[in-house]
Amino acid sequence: MGDLAVGARSGHDEPEKKADEAIGDDVTGDDVTDDERAHDDGDGEAAAGRSGASPKKPRSFWKELPLLIGIALVLALLIKTFLVQAFSIPSESMMNTLQRGDRVLVDKLTPWFGSEPERGEVVVFHDPGGWLEGQKTPDPNVVQKFLSFIGLMPSAEEKDLIKRVIAVGGDTVSCKEGGKVVLNGVALDESAYLYPGSVPCQDSFGPIKVPEGRIWVMGDNRQNSLDSRFHQQLPGGGTVANDLVVGRAVVIAWPVTRWATLPVPDIFDQPALNKAVAAAPLGAVGLAGALPLVLWRRKKRTAGHTAE
Repeated sequence: MGDLAVGARSGHDEPEKKADEAIGDDVTGDDVTDDERAHDDGDGEAAAGRSGASPKKPRSFWKELPLLIGIALVLALLIKTFLVQAFSIPSESMMNTLQRGDRVLVDKLTPWFGSEPERGEVVVFHDPGGWLEGQKTPDPNVVQKFLSFIGLMPSAEEKDLIKRVIAVGGDTVSCKEGGKVVLNGVALDESAYLYPGSVPCQDSFGPIKVPEGRIWVMGDNRQNSLDSRFHQQLPGGGTVANDLVVGRAVVIAWPVTRWATLPVPDIFDQPALNKAVAAAPLGAVGLAGALPLVLWRRKKRTAGHTAE
């Protein structure tokens, strides 16, 4: 019986020991990893946070708004300065290509890489001096005031013009009253962009040799455009310095019903225009080479007559 009692007693002690070992393994056993401890600690801190101080609240929209506006203004200024700028058309001088009230986007990026105006492009340029003298600056509307404020449109006080480039440095341009514009000896067919019924030249001018680094510009509505033809008495003889060109108008952006690109007309892609320019220096070289031969032959003939 003593043995049975001891045995029974031992039987009860064994499960208790195993239970204690099991509990010990659960709490302090080597199986618990550092990650699990960190997770537990985090839960503990979260629990402390729930029971203690409240978590930090995100900033309200109204506090973020000034920062967002500041970023938007900086981006608009960068875009206006280096990429594109919108301009409003105030007159009918470029009809029907451009109409009063159109908004065009002007490429200001390519001039930064050394690009210069080319024949046929529609360009915006600053007043060379005296072109807009006496003309009243149009009053801007609410939209233009807002776009000018954020830098996406020029100020109403700025005096800029928009015309089509007809000739560039080195070109020779002329026109007879009622006739066609002649560029480097080639008569231009401008019917693709001239205002319907507009005469290419109502008054004669030229021939004019455009200086290097300058352009000769004309409006598409020739009877209603104070362009290079009417400023020949000013410094530059009616031409515009390339440095005054803001950029090329590439697209009509507004109104949406007028959306269109502004490509260079095909007539300005004629190889003959470039050949005519290249022929001038070649002709001068030929003349310089022929002059000694003519003088030599003349001297020979003179010597022959003297001997006789």
